[in-house]
This record gives sequence, structure tokens and C-alpha cells, in this order.
Amino acid sequence: MGRSLLTLLAALVCLHAAAFAPQPKHEIRAVWLATLGGMDWPRQKAVSASATAAQKAELSARLDALKEANFNTVLFQTRLRGDVVYPSQIEPFAECLTGHTEQNPGYDPLRFAVEECHKRGLELHAWIVCIPIGNKRQVSLHKNSVVKKQPGLCKFFNGSWYLDPGNPGTADYLTRIAKEIVTRYDVDGIHLDYIRYPEQGEKFPDKDTYRKYGRGKELRQWRRDNITRIVRSIYTEVKKLKPWVKVSSSPIGKYDDTSRYSSHGWNAYSTVYQDAQGWLEEGIHDALFPMMYFRKNQFYPFALDWKENRHGRWIVPGLGIYFLHPGEQDWSIGEITRQIFFTRGIGLDGQAYFRNKYLLDNTKGLLDLLKQHFYACPAVVPPMTWADSVAPSSPAGTQIALSGKSIRMQWNPSSDNTQAGIYYRIYASNSCPVDTDNPENLISARTDSCRFAYTPSLPWQQKVYWAVTAVDRFGNESAPSAFNRKDENTPEIFGENIPDVPEGYTLIVSDATGIELFRTTDPAKDIPARLKPGLFRFSLLAPDGTVTLVGVYARQQ
Repeated sequence: MGRSLLTLLAALVCLHAAAFAPQPKHEIRAVWLATLGGMDWPRQKAVSASATAAQKAELSARLDALKEANFNTVLFQTRLRGDVVYPSQIEPFAECLTGHTEQNPGYDPLRFAVEECHKRGLELHAWIVCIPIGNKRQVSLHKNSVVKKQPGLCKFFNGSWYLDPGNPGTADYLTRIAKEIVTRYDVDGIHLDYIRYPEQGEKFPDKDTYRKYGRGKELRQWRRDNITRIVRSIYTEVKKLKPWVKVSSSPIGKYDDTSRYSSHGWNAYSTVYQDAQGWLEEGIHDALFPMMYFRKNQFYPFALDWKENRHGRWIVPGLGIYFLHPGEQDWSIGEITRQIFFTRGIGLDGQAYFRNKYLLDNTKGLLDLLKQHFYACPAVVPPMTWADSVAPSSPAGTQIALSGKSIRMQWNPSSDNTQAGIYYRIYASNSCPVDTDNPENLISARTDSCRFAYTPSLPWQQKVYWAVTAVDRFGNESAPSAFNRKDENTPEIFGENIPDVPEGYTLIVSDATGIELFRTTDPAKDIPARLKPGLFRFSLLAPDGTVTLVGVYARQQ
């Protein structure tokens, strides 16, 4: 049997298993959205009012596509190469926004991105590229570059500028940027990228810094300690401001050589001085998104190693989906399929994809695969229980009504007075009580309002029973509050057929929330004439006055 046929059969077996595997409710589904050079966004430069509107619409469309595919986390590149995509007091605007350095695009892209993500129930983590500052051209274009303002923090190495991790001022500088973002924006996370020494780090020109600050430490350990000091500073200061903001990073995908397999000279710990597992053990990280852009024995043994050294925090492997592209390494889709299966199978906390373009371009059919199989149901980010594990109280004062084709709900604000605030999740099903542990029943992962309206795209997609929960910013979720309930011992009978009415009985037709619409003894005539497409409840009124719910009717046309 040919290798291509074997690969196809393996992929089909995986898809069959995915179709029948239970979907997790709690799973981080993340994507890196790169702004450097407009790689993922923006393609349209903000050079006029209409161009600015187009730039915003482009981002909104990308977020719509992620929501439709049941993603829940966007790692949004906020600091690129010594420049940023928001009005900062520390660093200049990035060239990608307008085509010119330090030029204001006429709006705040980071604020816009945060608001648009939250509207769709997506978390936004501000992705900060830490140590690189840029090449000579990039630095020369910025009159406010850190290279010019604070040259003592910077080193030139292999054709580019970098912050010097050994200078204590670097930790202060990057912490100021993180604090500026967290203070001014309602971000859900700070995501540190390139929080390490550059490639060929053993040659990094920091002898003078080492002489000044090394204090007798061995050089390699001193460098690891420098990176850890930056991480610790950022984590500590972010948590002082907003303890619910998640701090994560994307380390090299292989931590170190393992007992199972060698890293073949490219790993986080020894090559670029990045002790990411130590950050988890110390408790100065909430999650790692290791860049596991490898295959076969360069992937699976190291995924196990991350899992075995997670120290109660989240591990979300980054998958190198750009390698699917024929212009890269032309991987088969089966490579990614197997990696998703494996990471789920060993109990890691989700998947992240590098990067947005290759995902939304549906490279090798990946987006279709996720929507139809792996991410067929929504999922929410797990609660951050090591920071807070107390759930808010359940919403009260629930009310529900049918308005045209929409179900409209409202409830009282949560009585929990938290610094972070409370948002709400909406669930619905055709059985009662609504099972909020089943992701198939999740209608909205986040609404900040105490009102919610639902209009099904097709009438028979309407649900009968509804519930709401309160969620705090740590992800703790309350018990559900029902909007409507069925009577005890009512049979669950659903279908599209118009029932017969026994002699002497009357059929009561109500909307999906239980509000009576009309009564009839001739449903075959009255229902087609009086009901528009939608979902309705049928009850029988007996001659003795008793009313029994007999089922739910879906009128499709």
C-alpha cells in the first residue's frame, strides 16, 4: 500500500474519531494575529477616513471568522519591534498602521481590537515582542526609538538591535510597557514573545554588562536569571494592577533535552537561556504557549515534557500551521490533525495556531476541518483557579419573552461587587433543565449587558429552554439561573408534524417561552394559516380543564 494512501487512511480514521469524540467545554483555542508588516492585519493603511474605516472593517471581519470557528483567544501583536499599535507615552506608533513611522492612524487600534474581541466573546492578550528592537532601517526611522533615547539598554548583534537582558534597566523598561497597556486597556492577558536571548546567544555582546552585574555567577546561569528577572518583574507588577490579567509567553517549543529524545541543539534552556518551566514552578506565569513548530519526534516527546512540568498552570502548544503552505514545508494536513489529537489526549489545555493568515486562508482545508470536527462546538477559557476559585452568585430576576422571531431576555445585575466586574453566559437547549456543562448548549460566551436577544438563523434552530450564568474575570462561573421551565413529568416530544386533537379537547399554541398565542380545535387548518416559521409549544386543554404540554413544534416554512 502506498504511503499517500496510508496517510489518507490515517487522516480518515482521525476525522472519524474527531466526529464522535466529546467536545470539551473548557479549552483554550488561540491564534497569533501578527501586525508586523501587516502580515495578518492591516492590509489597508489608515491614510484617510475611508481607509481607516476599511482597516477597522478588515479586523472586524477577521474576528467574525474566528468567532464562527469557535475560537476564544486572540494573541494580538501590540509591540512589534520597538514600536506599538496604540498611542504610547513610551514608544512610537508602528509603521504598519499608516505606512509611515510614528504617524497616528486617527484612532486607537488596541482599544478597538479589545472592544471588538469582547463583543464576540473573544479574549484579547496583548502580544509583546520583548527583546528585539529592529534592524538598522527600523531603528533609523524612529526618532523616539529606545536605541536613541536609552542607548545604554541596547546592543547591536548580527545586524539588528536588541535590548540587553543583563542590564537591570531592561526589566524596568519592559515592565513600564506592560503596565501602560494593563492600566489603560481592558486586556485579558499580557503575552510575552521573544523573551529570551537571540539565536547564537552565546555570542551576544554583553561582556561589559556581565562584568558589571554578573557578581560571580556562571555566564549561562546569569543570562537565564536575567530573563527570569524580567518575567518576574512584569508578572508582579501586572498582578498588582489587575490580578485577573493572564501573563503568558511563547517559549521555544523544546525546553531542553529529555530522557525520551534529544533537542538536537535547539532548545529554550541551553541555547537561548529561557527557563520557562522554572517560571511555572515559581508561579510567575499563568500559561505557556510553547512554539512547537515541529513534527514527529521533535514534537511528541517535548509535548509530554511540557505536560509533566506544568506545575498546575496552562500549557497550550503552538502549532506551526504555516508549514502547511506549499511555499513553506508543504506539510500534509494530517500532521496538524495528529498534533491536535495528541495534545487533547494527554490533557493539555488547548491549541494555538501560528498564524492568523494561514488559518483564515483555510490552508490545506484546516479551517474547515476545525469547524466541522475539532471545534464543532464553542469552548471557553478555563477558570484561573490558582488566582481565585470562588464563583459569583447566580443572576436573579430572570425574564424572557418572544418578540417577533427573537427571544429576548433580561435579568438583574450580579450582586457581587468585584474590582474586575462580572459578565454573563447564555445557554439554551430543547431539554430542561439546561445542561450548562454541555458546550453544545452555549449560545453566548460573553455578554456584558443584562439583556440578551437571540434570533436563530433558521426558525427550527430556535431553542425552548434558556439559562444564564455569571462569570468573573478569573473565569469562575456561577450556577445557572433558568428563564423558563417545563412542568414536572412533561414528555419531551419534538417534531414537525401537526398533532391531531381528540374530540372535546382544545390545542393551545404558545411561543417558545410559553406565552399563549391562540387556541384551536382544528390545528390542520389554523396552524398553517396563523403561524410563521419558528418554534412553538403545544399543550392540550382537556374537557375537565387540565392542561398538558404535549410537545414542541418546529414550523420550517
